Amino acid sequence: MSWPQSAHACPPSTPVNLRARIAGLLGVLLIMAGAVAVGVAVAAQVHAPQPSLAAAGATGPSQGKAHGPSLRRSLPVSVDIPAIGVHSKLLHLGISSGGTIQVPSLNTRANEAAWYRYSATPGQIGISVIEGHVDSYQGPAVFFRLGALHPGDTVEVTLADGITAVFRVTGVRQYAKSNFPAKVIYGTPGYAALRLITCGGVFDYSTRNYLSSIVVFASLISSRPPGRAGG
Repeated sequence: MSWPQSAHACPPSTPVNLRARIAGLLGVLLIMAGAVAVGVAVAAQVHAPQPSLAAAGATGPSQGKAHGPSLRRSLPVSVDIPAIGVHSKLLHLGISSGGTIQVPSLNTRANEAAWYRYSATPGQIGISVIEGHVDSYQGPAVFFRLGALHPGDTVEVTLADGITAVFRVTGVRQYAKSNFPAKVIYGTPGYAALRLITCGGVFDYSTRNYLSSIVVFASLISSRPPGRAGG
């Protein structure tokens, strides 16, 4: 399925039942081929940081900055989160034959994050979604420390055109998967938004599944041209 070639392309339209499954999977992220994250780090008593109440912040920028800067469509290449030491190439994943969002392989790609290719590209008006595992069969994975982020931290996404989109975190929240606010996470804001999502909360050993999702809310604040290092 191809994207419209416009400055601010929207995701392709999907049937209502597929939209529901997409939203549902954003609340039950990181399911792969019927398996879930195995909680190896939990079993080893290495616990991923969970968001603090002080980090809850806001789900978007203040009203006075509701529109803010934006960028033309360009596919994302990598993501850097300096505050938690993350540098990852970005996979481009879509929807599986079963109608669920694809996720990186737990066996071979647990240390790589993935951009959901039917969301906006980072910096476009709309929501861009990047997901990653919290742990894997080998231990901590790419987004193990996602819950340690705080408002004011930055996320940098390098794009195929060489531009680096710089986002500022506005809030970090944890949601029970049984009550996941899909409209808040996957809505259509009038600014360039980014969502980083992983599993979190309690690990249920009976179902081998995390009961919550950690969501980082961020908005575009600036960009750097090709070849210019961050300051």
